[in-house]
Amino acid sequence: MLTRKQHELLMFLDGYLKATGFSPSFEEMKAALRLKSKSGIHRLISALEERGFVRRRHHRARALEIIRLPDDVVARAQTGTEARSGQGFAPNVIRGDFSPRLAGVRAANEAAAVQLPLYGRIAAGLPIEALRDTGTQIEVPLALLGSGEHYALEVAGDSMIEAGILDGDTAIISKGETAENGQIVVALVDDAEVTLKRLRRRGNSVALEPANARYETRILPAERVKVQGRLVALLRRY
Repeated sequence: MLTRKQHELLMFLDGYLKATGFSPSFEEMKAALRLKSKSGIHRLISALEERGFVRRRHHRARALEIIRLPDDVVARAQTGTEARSGQGFAPNVIRGDFSPRLAGVRAANEAAAVQLPLYGRIAAGLPIEALRDTGTQIEVPLALLGSGEHYALEVAGDSMIEAGILDGDTAIISKGETAENGQIVVALVDDAEVTLKRLRRRGNSVALEPANARYETRILPAERVKVQGRLVALLRRY
């Protein structure tokens, strides 16, 4: 039997994998389960792995695989399939608006995609200047985006691999000039260099933290760093 948090994480992983094709980062899992530290996520994943619900592919980022789901979830899915096919159907009244029109709108929104400008390669290693090639567009599922303006950048380098960000990934960025401590941002340094790093504010300084022990954190005066947007999603091709 799973604990409530183990069950919650397993269902979040299952939904994320089905929607994106790859597993979420530890930061995304921590936020989804409203936990204060990643160590809690590590413990939950280890428990799920011991119970045979997930499998980790070691030495690969974002490499979680769902092996099986809880019996109650499988049973509900099978019941829903039988109901739709007219087998084993028991009449039941469900309150709410499930009209075909709204169902069609929901399905259309889930399947919709938008074109975002791809501004070139951004360093997840040493900073490089972003190439603003406004003629290049990339198609992104609407479900990955929130409100506001977005753009895309291709990741170059390996300094963020421990956050699940690999060389060649496409970073989806929510445009803006503010970010909270701990968020992964596009940072413009000295109005010339652009890099993808985790942001930490320390008094009048800003720390740009990598997610790879081989790289050092850069600490700069706050006036030298401008936030250009924050990471909201990743796209990856295999």
